[in-house]
Amino acid sequence: MAAAGRLRRRLLLMVPWRWPCSPRRGIAGCPPAGQIRAAFLRFFQERHGHRCVPSAPVRPRGDPRLLFVNAGMNQFKPIFLGTVHPRSELAQYQRVVNSQKCVRAGGKHNDLEDVGRDTYHHTFFEMLGNWSFGDYFKEEACSMAWELLTEVYEIPKDRLYVTYFGGDSTLGLSADEECRDVWLRLGVPASHVLPFPLKDNFWEMGDTGPCGPCTEIHYDYVGGGRNAAALVNQGSPDVVEIWNLVFMQYSREVEGNLLPLPQHHVDTGMGLERLVTVLQNKRSNYDTDLFIPILDAIHKSCGAPRYQGLVGDADVGRVNMAYRVVADHVRTLCVCITDGIYPGFSGAELVLRRILRRAVRFCSEVLQAPPGLLASLVPTVVEVLGDAYPELTKNADQIMDIINENEAAFLSSLERGRHIIERTVQQMEPSTNFPVEVAWSLYGNLGFPLDLIDLMLEEKGISLDSAAFNKLALEDAKRKAGGPQAAQPENTNTHLDVHSLAQLRSSNVPATDDSPKYAYTLGQHGQYEFSPCRATVLMLYRDQCLQKEAGAGQRCGVILDRTNFYAEQGGQDSDQGYMVHLGQQDVLFPVESVHLCGGYVIHEVTAVETLHVGDQVQLFVDEAQRLACMTNHTATHLLNFALRHVLGDSTEQRGSHVTAERLRFDFDTKGPVTVEQLQQVEQVVQDMIKRNELVHMAEVPLTLAKRVQGLRAVDEGYPDPVRIVSLGVPVESVLTCDSEAAMQTSVELCCGTHLLQTGSVEDLAIISERQLVKGISRVIAVTGSQAKQAREVGQCLAMEVDSVSLRMKQRSTSIPEMQNLSKEVGQLTKVVSTTAMPQWQRKELQTILKALQRTANTAIKKLELQQAEKKAQSLLAKHCNQPVIIDTVPADSLSILMKVVNQLCDKSPGTSVLLLSPQASGEVLCACQVSKNCLPAFSAADWAMAVCTQMEGKAGGSPIVAKGSGNAKGMQGALTTALEFAHSKL
Repeated sequence: MAAAGRLRRRLLLMVPWRWPCSPRRGIAGCPPAGQIRAAFLRFFQERHGHRCVPSAPVRPRGDPRLLFVNAGMNQFKPIFLGTVHPRSELAQYQRVVNSQKCVRAGGKHNDLEDVGRDTYHHTFFEMLGNWSFGDYFKEEACSMAWELLTEVYEIPKDRLYVTYFGGDSTLGLSADEECRDVWLRLGVPASHVLPFPLKDNFWEMGDTGPCGPCTEIHYDYVGGGRNAAALVNQGSPDVVEIWNLVFMQYSREVEGNLLPLPQHHVDTGMGLERLVTVLQNKRSNYDTDLFIPILDAIHKSCGAPRYQGLVGDADVGRVNMAYRVVADHVRTLCVCITDGIYPGFSGAELVLRRILRRAVRFCSEVLQAPPGLLASLVPTVVEVLGDAYPELTKNADQIMDIINENEAAFLSSLERGRHIIERTVQQMEPSTNFPVEVAWSLYGNLGFPLDLIDLMLEEKGISLDSAAFNKLALEDAKRKAGGPQAAQPENTNTHLDVHSLAQLRSSNVPATDDSPKYAYTLGQHGQYEFSPCRATVLMLYRDQCLQKEAGAGQRCGVILDRTNFYAEQGGQDSDQGYMVHLGQQDVLFPVESVHLCGGYVIHEVTAVETLHVGDQVQLFVDEAQRLACMTNHTATHLLNFALRHVLGDSTEQRGSHVTAERLRFDFDTKGPVTVEQLQQVEQVVQDMIKRNELVHMAEVPLTLAKRVQGLRAVDEGYPDPVRIVSLGVPVESVLTCDSEAAMQTSVELCCGTHLLQTGSVEDLAIISERQLVKGISRVIAVTGSQAKQAREVGQCLAMEVDSVSLRMKQRSTSIPEMQNLSKEVGQLTKVVSTTAMPQWQRKELQTILKALQRTANTAIKKLELQQAEKKAQSLLAKHCNQPVIIDTVPADSLSILMKVVNQLCDKSPGTSVLLLSPQASGEVLCACQVSKNCLPAFSAADWAMAVCTQMEGKAGGSPIVAKGSGNAKGMQGALTTALEFAHSKL
């Protein structure tokens, strides 16, 4: 207790305590988690000159391989790979420290199913880390770590054990004795410095890329002067790893071999939850002040027994597991929703949906809590984490709304799922497996958890064929493998690897000057003029190797000293075009795509003749493709502004993609976008187009750009200086202190190519709008002549719908005519759904067509009923008071024939009826109904089967009503069979 008091006083001296020391914060005599986090950041920032950077959002930026940010190093990958833009803030980093929000609940790192079963797995956690990018290495990293742990946090030295890489003969790597010797020099006893093999002490970013040996620091909870070396890395709960220091000094190539990295980096990670557990003298993460307030809030809201920290068999009824699951999952939900990941149906959104539903199940089924418990915990999570991550405080209300809406939807699905299982079980033969297709539908469509399906079936003594279910899951995974989360193989001719980038820099090959991509003017007659660009070939790149020449027919990447081609970035497609040798205009080298990597622009070319380093070339962009991209990119900015103007300032961009054909824009929204709002958005855009606003573009220092009012978040990925695009208002005006000008127009940071005046957009039509997941919508729009064509098509379809509507109002008395109208409505509905036209108009026409379809169906049923009634009256008069009526009658459809049978039985309750109706096609329709008085001896299904079998057809139904069909050749025999069958049963 005395040691804990000293530590608390030391931290108070080091980190001025600014938060109220309420009873909810910290644990008596122990430093609060917030203070422990702050001490880590201050130690590296103030004592060792590190730059403190904010946590990146848990939605990965530009990395389709990741579902979530799952490690502190994710946001720094461009530095490790060498692909960072040399003018970006990120490229200036040398020493960095931060606390990174991490989620491990999908993909390679997935702890979801373990959460709750023990006291240390989490889906959300905080990773404390310090980094060195080509600055200090092993000596300094180990020294800093030892100083922080033993001098600042005052962890007893004899409780700490360090591991280092013991070497690997298969890779030709010797033991990391350099690291071992560093620890020994720091005074760590040799008995506490332990070698371990590749799987424990060699860290890799992936199958390829930067990697290296690591050293881990382990803590012995027991202490007392014992030697716990034998328990390190053995899964003992008494000896746990608390910090991992990775020394990135190699790069693993595609072939598997390791090459030394041109620059050495340090990447460390220490889980805050585990560190707090150690410093607060607890054995469970859930017993710290990161979780206790949340667990207390759960207890107050549900009335379940108080949390006791029990696990396994001791946890009767899984109540303690439920507390842990709910406490962990609500933290994850808060962080993910704040960072723009909402529960949905694919990728990270699907994982979050499962997390939410798992938490809801434990709330309702184990804790017996009323709906709304999960959302009620959000303010407590915000209180615990909000100081470190203020974005949580800002979004608290939205988080609660989304959780409540998704919980209500899931509880409704649970009820529907239970009904489906009950109904399916009732229809099953005894002692059979539950239909795997039904289970898959419950799982995939309703989000019904698999373990809950198993549990409910187990209660009924029924099993699920797990192998068949897994087969369906595997097939589904294969179908989705090509989705946006799937890792796409990189083009080896356009994506420079870390060694090639280092080689270019060490050879003093300058970064490409791509400023000529902005060198275009507006001619006297309103046409855009693009100047060709002269350049020199600096290097060629093929199969991950820098080369001096490329032969005819070879595909390669061409690095030039300057270019007027736009490289794919910022959501805009790259330019296309061609290059020629200077003075040799007849030999064209087509440029298929253009990419930016570490400041170098790589042009993907198939050489039609030999290309050499030093060749002089002239570049020509495809002007039509470039102009179309410029038009659509400027239109994207107009659209972004219009959406915020109509839907409110809280509308934030979530992604965009600009091509020559169309533009795509994703944004968050509190509810569905209405027809009226879509029309208003288009109108705002068209007004700005009509005003023909000047498009102002200028490069300004990043620090100045951050002052612009209303500008969306600026991260370190932007090059400095940064390019500002402002519509209608000069850039100097939006940079003025306290200027409101930026709030009245579109002002964005953008490296894309744009029109010089908005009038060139001509028109914009939103041709699609749909919700990707709850809270995020996607619009697709077209501009210029495509927008005009979309409007013309919309008008033509509107006229067709009006025509059908008019004819529908005339109410034909002919069933075939009305059926044709119904068919026409169905065809129009398909065309309206699939044709490019304004989305607001599509929605309007779909509403009208839906109503017309209902009207047509009602009219057809009414006409059929009238026709059936007439035929029934005629037959009733012919077969007055007979117990069985068997006859033929003309009918246009089986539906009408069935209605005639129903009418007869309604008017003569004790009568059983079977009618046949010969068709022009040679088919005979059959419908029958048996009086309830004749059951169970007389079955309609058996009657219809006997009759239709006589006509070489088939039938089906229930004991009361049945229907079928057959061949006209056997009709007379069928009538005889019908009569004989009826007499045999009566």
